[in-house]
Amino acid sequence: MPQMTMPRLDFTLGHTFTHFDLSAFPICVLVATIASAWWYVRAEWSLAARGRGWSGWRTASFATGLFAIDVALCSSVAIYAGTYFQAHIIQHLLLMVVAPPLLALGAPSTLVLQTAGRGTKERWLRVLRSRPFAALSHPVTVFFLYFGAMFAFFLTPLLADAMQHMALMDLINLIFLFGATLYWWPMVGIDPILHWKMSHGFRLMNILIGGGVEAFLGVAILAEAKSVAPMYTLASTHAGGALLWVSTEFVSVGAFLPIYLQWMRSEDRKGARADRQSRSASSEAAARGVGFAQPTSTDWQASAWQAAFAAKGGAVPLLQDRRPDGEVDAQVPEVLNGP
Repeated sequence: MPQMTMPRLDFTLGHTFTHFDLSAFPICVLVATIASAWWYVRAEWSLAARGRGWSGWRTASFATGLFAIDVALCSSVAIYAGTYFQAHIIQHLLLMVVAPPLLALGAPSTLVLQTAGRGTKERWLRVLRSRPFAALSHPVTVFFLYFGAMFAFFLTPLLADAMQHMALMDLINLIFLFGATLYWWPMVGIDPILHWKMSHGFRLMNILIGGGVEAFLGVAILAEAKSVAPMYTLASTHAGGALLWVSTEFVSVGAFLPIYLQWMRSEDRKGARADRQSRSASSEAAARGVGFAQPTSTDWQASAWQAAFAAKGGAVPLLQDRRPDGEVDAQVPEVLNGP
């Protein structure tokens, strides 16, 4: 069976904007991304028809993620990857650190659960709740799938073999995309995660550790004494390693921002929820004739219980005398358990 390899293409500005990979796999990818975009837009329209809004930022993020996949696998980047290792690194970055977090920020799982039919929702929930998915999406499993696959690919002869057998390269690219999706979805996504929920602090720590691992991979490639594959020169290999190393810093900063913003919004929601609960408790207490106020009268002496309560909470429970018309007549500084 003849081997299928990537065509060689010299880098020029004209080639960059006029050459596209029109083989079977890229065409299938293009059809799949267009179909995904069409489903997403129709689902958003169905929500709007029911009077329910959907963030335009989510739609833009999802569409940009799909576009990043097309650029990586269908554009001249895919063709240049057969000649320049730098292009291969760009393809890798698009598939693993650009497209997956953008898709996750689009919240497609939430959109499915809000717009799909009952049968589709039940099947999707069964997948999310299944034990195999729980094992596959475990943070330790995902970490080794994401970073282990990169080391195994770039620092072994697998890269050269894959570049000489395009069917294998296409499969590896899909594995990279799938592993990166599992990695980024709970990190920056807003879909409900049924297994292995991570705190925002742990997410930031995971970004730091992952960034260090990927930077180390870039340095290891930069230090190679020979090219990583026969179709690449040593200079191209070193340039690709340097690109991976430098880009890691930008990726870490870029990933920190949405996680940090989500963390701040989460804290704001917690504070607002606590305020609502506090106001609700105060309203219920007032309805029963009990309030919490800072005592201002000097006509009474605080008991030990009252002093301890005031020291802890800054206020003392006061009984409120109400007239028959319901208006408050006075606040009597008497605690509930007696004077």
